[in-house]
Amino acid sequence: MTDSAKIILPGGNGFLGHVLAEWFTALGHQVVVLSRGQHKYRGPGRAVAWDGRTLGQWRHELEGATAIVNLAGRSVNCRYHASNRAAMMNSRIEPTRILGEAIAACYSPPAAWLNSSTATIYQHSLDRPMDELTGTIAATPEAKDAFSIEVATAWEREFFAASTPRTRKVALRTAMVFGDYPGTVYRVLRRLARLGLGGPMAGGEQYVSWMHQRDFCRAIEFLIDRDDISGPVNLAAPRPLTNRAMMHVIRHALGVPFGLPAARWMLEVGAFFLRTETELIIKSRRVVPGRLLSSGFCFDYENLASAVAQLETAGHTSVDNMHNSRVAVSTTR
Repeated sequence: MTDSAKIILPGGNGFLGHVLAEWFTALGHQVVVLSRGQHKYRGPGRAVAWDGRTLGQWRHELEGATAIVNLAGRSVNCRYHASNRAAMMNSRIEPTRILGEAIAACYSPPAAWLNSSTATIYQHSLDRPMDELTGTIAATPEAKDAFSIEVATAWEREFFAASTPRTRKVALRTAMVFGDYPGTVYRVLRRLARLGLGGPMAGGEQYVSWMHQRDFCRAIEFLIDRDDISGPVNLAAPRPLTNRAMMHVIRHALGVPFGLPAARWMLEVGAFFLRTETELIIKSRRVVPGRLLSSGFCFDYENLASAVAQLETAGHTSVDNMHNSRVAVSTTR
């Protein structure tokens, strides 16, 4: 990547958009966030208005860009009734489609287009890991994931169908990204543990795939730089662990000796009142980063214990700390 790279972040208002904007800005690159709430954006870089559905002046920002990292998509943390299902599907398909049209119309199109997908695309699995080559894409009734699989496959289908022959495309099958930011999954799990509710959930044998925020940023940078990588790529740490083990790691880091377990029926009741779905907890996501590892990517955080220890020590991790820690880790290997 050149010293003056231009990175476009459609839908970059959320947690992942902010950490990427901070990361690339600290590296000296130009960051442009395409945002429906342009005037509400308070992160690094420059915000440009778009609606995620139609071509507008925003399309000129794509000319000569180094990479697009599309993060647009409604949160899945909701009840899956008809209107929310439509919103979840459309908020992924429409931005992907219009970005494809905008790239196709560019005189000097972006060199790379990284489009969000999800590790949930893989089958519920307790007995074997899922990588990009051998992983199975299928719904499992006990995991209640049929709609999520439908969304994920439609999303990737729209992405790869876009006619952008001069732009390399990578689908980011991303697992849960752990960072100490308000509203993120780690904050939720941490709060449960502190309240004494951090025991195994629904038996606790389902696998959890995860990734530290710094490794997420490093992997995006790596994929932008590697012009020999295209197609689906799993963004997850190489060592998924069970829900039971994950909650034990978090409790240990917080000094909480015990966590009440939650049966599946309890999760169903809780999900109803919290206006969310139990699939987010009960599905076993045993996803591993086959292509990243085979391409030479080295994780700073392979084990959840070290990732959680860093988050608890550093609190909200500044980008300067993220970069300094990256140097420290890489020089001690």
